[in-house]
Amino acid sequence: MKEQIYTTIIFDIDDTLMDFALSEQAALHNTFMEFDLPNGFMDMHASYRAISKVLWQDLEQGNIALRELGIERFRRLFLEHRSDKDPIAFSSAYLSYLGKEAHLMAGALEVLEQLSHCRLVIMTNGFGEVQTSRLKNSDLGQHFDHIVISEEAGYQKPDPGIFEFAFSKIGVEAKENAIIVGDSLTSDIQGGINYGIDTIWFNPSAKKNDSPVEPTFEIRDLLEIIDIVNGSFTQGKVGSK
Repeated sequence: MKEQIYTTIIFDIDDTLMDFALSEQAALHNTFMEFDLPNGFMDMHASYRAISKVLWQDLEQGNIALRELGIERFRRLFLEHRSDKDPIAFSSAYLSYLGKEAHLMAGALEVLEQLSHCRLVIMTNGFGEVQTSRLKNSDLGQHFDHIVISEEAGYQKPDPGIFEFAFSKIGVEAKENAIIVGDSLTSDIQGGINYGIDTIWFNPSAKKNDSPVEPTFEIRDLLEIIDIVNGSFTQGKVGSK
């Protein structure tokens, strides 16, 4: 086996280590039920996803603050569906339910256990209290040396500022020994590129990359990260060291 290349591994949470779609569905269902909208999920979920996608893109581009996003998505949703529900109260309840959902992606724990000799870092654009709660409700949290949350950093991926904050916090100077793993080309991968570190695009459903963003590696299975870290991975490599 080749000499280990990477010693600091930065992980995204949602749709990388945790199944966010499943968590979101459960939290939304429970919130709709609490607000006496038994058909809310069925009637509004597609609209919610479309609205949320636009707002998260706005967040990545610095056009909206995270707390504003949390309320605005439900304000737009209820406006579209002519509902008189309070978006502020609904958002608060939704985030509370979401913090209780901790569904892991296949292979997540095994990867972290196999990489226990590395410095493992969480980097997330999500709501701090929600992500912290989800990590505590899973077996993931104990494996990480540091958790970097955009609210604390004052920047969100793909802004290099969150990486500068993270590297200062964890005491890492050598970028060539660090790599970020995530499912989002525009957030995780572009963020790594902007900061000058290698990237692993986790793409389990084999989505076509029609963007100009080029990850260093592309994988279908989280377990492939182990070979990348150890320098023995070749299949699917996009860039070169």
